[in-house]
Amino acid sequence: MTSTFAELGLSPTLLQTLDAIGYHQPTPIQRAAIPPLLAGRDVMGQAQTGTGKTAAFALPALQQIDGSALQVLILTPTRELAIQNAQAIYRYGRAAELRVLPIYGGQAYERQVRRLKKGVQAVVGTPGRTLDLLRQGALNLRQVRFLILDEGDEMLKMGFIEDIEQIIAATKAQQRQTILFSATVSAPIRAIAKKYMRDPLFIHIETEQLTADSVNQRCYTVKQSDKIAALSRVLEVEMPESVLIFARTKIGAAKLAEQLLEQGYPATAIHGDLSQQERERIVGRFRQGHSKILVATDVMARGVDIPQVSHVINYDIPQLAIEYVHRIGRTGRAGRAGEAITLITPKQRRALKVIENYAGSPIQRAPLPTREQVLALRQSQFKNRLLEQIEAADDADASSEANAAVLNELRALGYSMEQVANALIGILRASEAEESLSHISDIHSERKDRRPARKRQDRRHKRQPGRREAGMVRLIIPIGRANGLRPGDVVYQIASRAQIPGYVIGHIDIQQNKTFVDVPEEHVEAVLKNSRRLTFRGRTAQLKLA
Repeated sequence: MTSTFAELGLSPTLLQTLDAIGYHQPTPIQRAAIPPLLAGRDVMGQAQTGTGKTAAFALPALQQIDGSALQVLILTPTRELAIQNAQAIYRYGRAAELRVLPIYGGQAYERQVRRLKKGVQAVVGTPGRTLDLLRQGALNLRQVRFLILDEGDEMLKMGFIEDIEQIIAATKAQQRQTILFSATVSAPIRAIAKKYMRDPLFIHIETEQLTADSVNQRCYTVKQSDKIAALSRVLEVEMPESVLIFARTKIGAAKLAEQLLEQGYPATAIHGDLSQQERERIVGRFRQGHSKILVATDVMARGVDIPQVSHVINYDIPQLAIEYVHRIGRTGRAGRAGEAITLITPKQRRALKVIENYAGSPIQRAPLPTREQVLALRQSQFKNRLLEQIEAADDADASSEANAAVLNELRALGYSMEQVANALIGILRASEAEESLSHISDIHSERKDRRPARKRQDRRHKRQPGRREAGMVRLIIPIGRANGLRPGDVVYQIASRAQIPGYVIGHIDIQQNKTFVDVPEEHVEAVLKNSRRLTFRGRTAQLKLA
């Protein structure tokens, strides 16, 4: 088995880059895919996200780039993955001064057009925005030598098949090397491969467990409105030595840290809006133990080694399964035991199952600590502190005479030692301002939606107009069939801008000049807040309550 990147045929420049960023041994997908890609073969790879496939398809393409024209086009289903891939490719090609551009909806067209005019050698884009720029004449794909479809199954599920085929048609088949990676290989994916790839080599990498056995993984199911109360209860019972709490957004991280501070937990927030110097200061204090609760976005999920983290808590379930793996990888390091706790709402059970399947390890469903358990713990802790105080008083020779004098005076006044003890205990309790326990609604955690995912998705497009599921809110978009709008456009724009999973979006009713879409109540605020200027098929529109 090949054990080094040098044996795969990569150039000295790329080998130096890989060594500098800490890549020393290729992963299974890299070992299997890089040699045939360097040899010019079309490759179809089945591998989960997080197995190193970005380097597997990017390194051979970067090694063969010549000149300044656009030669590499990578299509991804979401803007988050587009940005992530573009950043990785920039790192790999930095020594060669590679120019790479991510293009996606939500960013101004003018900015992307300017970058394209200046010249780039690699583009990583979502299908919708890529096709829009192609139609505008801002994107020329006639010299593309490497066409890469990343997460092909997700793009097809989101309804991008027509966009993808139009983009492929804009490239020259005779000079194009086509590479397709997908977590699953469905019939539509095979059809794409058969139609556009030349004798592709099929590579299948079996899923491995991606999380450490030293990490104990648990989840608690609560209502969205009860999450802060549930988190407080978990923190009180767990008593973590140091804990990383992950929130999905920068605003969410800052707000959560403020809420914890209000409840007496000394939490600090860290996110991408802070300067590098400030982030380093916060991490330094956390690493040294001066602060024990750090609320973070995924900026902390990678490349940060803090060995003493005892707990990782996912206050917000991550949008991508790979993010979960990176997050909980912050605990259980260097052979230490670690705890990974995730809070989910009832509607996120399917998302949790996706994470389990991807990570290759089960996540224990556990009941939240009850009110009685928390009160019993508080009582036990108070008793222990009282015993410590009694033992400390016995050892304090300097104050024993003064204490004895006070006790003698109290006896002379007719008070018993039991009365004195009860009064002192009352004073101690009054001096410890305990946080009140908020009510947390019961959740029937074993109730499951037994409908298969495929049927569930099909049904949401067959329900009668005007009807909607319980717990859903209907929104309206002033664009419809007349503008070429498709369900995939709606799902992508809303999910990517509001940072919610696409599968939670309900019924979509596209009419001639308007579109209705159902969104879960818990996500409506985020959707409306982050969807003021969405771009659908080149037109800007705003979502409103229907």
